[in-house]
Amino acid sequence: MSRDSGDNLNRNRSANLPMADVMQAHLSRRSMLRGSLGAAVAMIAGAGLGGSLLAQAASPTLAPTRPTTANGKPVRLDFTSIPGSRTDACTLAAGYSAYVLAPWGTPLNDQARPWQADGSNTARDQANAMGMHHDGMHFFPLDGRSDDGLLAINFEYIDPAALHPHGPTSTADGKRPAEEVRKEINAHGAGVVRLSKRNGRWQVIDNDPLNRRFTTASRMLIAGPLRGSEHVKTRYSPDGTHCRGTNNNCGNGYTPWGTYLTCEENWPTIFVNKAPLPADQARLGVATSSGQYRWESAAGDASEAQDEFARFDITPRGAGAADDYRNEASTFGYIVEIDPYDGQALATKRTALGRFRHEGCCPGRAEAGKPLVWYMGDDSNNEYLYKFVSSARWDPADANPHDRLATGAKYLDHGTLYVARFDADGSGVWLALESTSQTTDGSTLGTRFGDLASILLNTRGAADAVGATPMDRPEWTAVNPLNGDGYVTLTNNSVRTPSTVNAANPRGPNRHGHIVRWHDSDDQRSFTWDIFVFGGNASGAADINRSGLSELNQFASPDGMRFDSRGVLWFETDNSETTLTDYTNDQLLAVVPTQLLDAAGQQVPIDASNQADLRRFFVGPNGCEVTGIAFTPDNKTLFVNIQHPANWPSSERATDVTAPGHSVRPRSATVVIQRDDGGEIGTA
Repeated sequence: MSRDSGDNLNRNRSANLPMADVMQAHLSRRSMLRGSLGAAVAMIAGAGLGGSLLAQAASPTLAPTRPTTANGKPVRLDFTSIPGSRTDACTLAAGYSAYVLAPWGTPLNDQARPWQADGSNTARDQANAMGMHHDGMHFFPLDGRSDDGLLAINFEYIDPAALHPHGPTSTADGKRPAEEVRKEINAHGAGVVRLSKRNGRWQVIDNDPLNRRFTTASRMLIAGPLRGSEHVKTRYSPDGTHCRGTNNNCGNGYTPWGTYLTCEENWPTIFVNKAPLPADQARLGVATSSGQYRWESAAGDASEAQDEFARFDITPRGAGAADDYRNEASTFGYIVEIDPYDGQALATKRTALGRFRHEGCCPGRAEAGKPLVWYMGDDSNNEYLYKFVSSARWDPADANPHDRLATGAKYLDHGTLYVARFDADGSGVWLALESTSQTTDGSTLGTRFGDLASILLNTRGAADAVGATPMDRPEWTAVNPLNGDGYVTLTNNSVRTPSTVNAANPRGPNRHGHIVRWHDSDDQRSFTWDIFVFGGNASGAADINRSGLSELNQFASPDGMRFDSRGVLWFETDNSETTLTDYTNDQLLAVVPTQLLDAAGQQVPIDASNQADLRRFFVGPNGCEVTGIAFTPDNKTLFVNIQHPANWPSSERATDVTAPGHSVRPRSATVVIQRDDGGEIGTA
């Protein structure tokens, strides 16, 4: 979640033991023999949390897998960590070049005019062009190539001041102009764009038949347990099988059969309900006075078609759901599957994966004969880590299906959604969200909520009821392709107090964030975990700089994250902690976790002794968040996104500094990074 979207309010009123309490109990348990909290802090700073906690905890443990190159040598980072930067430009490691690709407003077909620097592009232009505030993305090769493919990409939210010539306006009676609202709706969502590398440079292929946009107005299918249920029937779709739009698409995922998963995050505030909120809407944060952008105020405009604006006011008015839009918000909050290789297929909302503020959806390793798994964070203060386990077992023949969305139905519409409970001894339990699941008050989810569709509609409430561990804004998840270890970024949590800390969230308030690592048991019911790295500033006291970071890798608020195919972990920041924002803009760092081993060959977290293996590779321009990470199959091109820059880009070269005194209309964009010698990114 961008720090410029969402409200960071704590809507979790459960009494569940928060992660910080679990973490504190874990630290106390580990430090009893050392006699003091000071000794515990020293242990953390000197040896990393838990040392080799995952080796000490109950089975299973992490395998000490060392990644190797094609010639059998260990994979190691071969770039020098760079200093922080505070300029209107990107900076990156020596020996690399970066240029701007497909910024906001880039036409995808001849239905859109070129981007206008005065903000005068129309709603129709925007519906056929790159959206605003690029975020999660994935590269899908064509014919297995690394120089030709499709970039599926999210557009998280909008900046109305930049989107319109003079910012958003209202009519004399307070209504938003219909054209402005349509343009804003069309700037949200996701897209697919054909890219080709020609003469060493990547470029957008205009008018390619696979170029397309998915906006907050696009017709979509509803699939899974909520399809056809009473919860999703609306005046637009009385049978509850279709809906319109996807919104606030932040993190992403993908599938082994070649589809894209886009994640709906801070969507609740686009709606308004002026009646008493049902439990699910209150728990998610639906607005009660007006929508975030007041799209509902354009309702009744003479040009309005099919209630395109009225649907954002979900106040019940008719005799039933088919007479109004009381259920419109119930059609949002899901993982949405897109087939990038089919320019006509509808996007599909996979409701079995739960309904909340989805940040990402990372797949586990696909192994023949075993269920498929996806991990998801709910990016709000004190929310939860989830995973979905398919009922169907993976058949490698499905990697190249005739119908990708039918394959998606096989694996994504039937399965079990779990939520994580972290225990202080370094173990954890995945709690199933099923009708028979026991709640902490001795009831069951079925008794509390009803059928599976009702449980999934109320995913947050169900997770509260079974006793999940509240986390410090769980965002992106990543899985090491070498051994299946899972990672989640916990960005920060300013509302956590010292009295509510726990083992996995040990700081209150947590202004710097951290990354938790775990490894699942074979039966998918339990896991072992540790804290891989704590964010912190190099000058911070031991309780802040718990991982012993230096100026060359200090960071806060880890956010976007993924592994490349070699086992290198890359993660980005969305920092607002002033000590660090005074030093550097948001950044991209890299580390090879399986190279961090103790004397017994067990994986350990980042600590003062090995912190130099965490290196800063890239820094974005002033005002931005660095978001989204994608690689070509040969690992020779890295795509990252720059979201909400202050005064950038001024040229095609991402590293060009905007001239002092010169202002540009800021444009989010993808940055293409390549090695000057044509080699793989980041490693020898």
